[in-house]
Amino acid sequence: MLSDTHSPRRWKGCPAAVAAQLQQADVILHAGDVCTADVLDLLAEYAPVHAVMGNNDLPEVSEWGAPETLELDLDGLVVGMIHDSGPATGRTARMRRRFPGAYLVVFGHSHIPMDVAADGVRIFNPGSPTDRRRQPHGTIGVLDIADGALRAAQIIPVT
Repeated sequence: MLSDTHSPRRWKGCPAAVAAQLQQADVILHAGDVCTADVLDLLAEYAPVHAVMGNNDLPEVSEWGAPETLELDLDGLVVGMIHDSGPATGRTARMRRRFPGAYLVVFGHSHIPMDVAADGVRIFNPGSPTDRRRQPHGTIGVLDIADGALRAAQIIPVT
């Protein structure tokens, strides 16, 4: 899972460490700010892609098929997706209200990797693989989902 790739300014092609992870993916989630749809086409060469619109995305990303929000059933686990989850204060309660049926909500925007559970929901931000801002590494997220359960969630440094 990725977010905030910011093509073409930051994403000049798929970084080798990201590609190594994508080769093992059954599905790819992108939580917005892909910016250009060609990145989604590239990701789709690895696995089916589900993406949401970010605040920096060009209209072509919407034309590709990315909505503002998305709710998915991934092997029996309901997952919500949104780019900007709003301020940190009250975030888990807000995401619970926004996605009442979801166990997990994936988001981006801040470029800050996060995995937090509270208010009956787990929220996960994979960070950014290409624009780490004040973070020590560029990151992506990897989820292990099977039989309706989230078995593991990891934030993986890729830079």
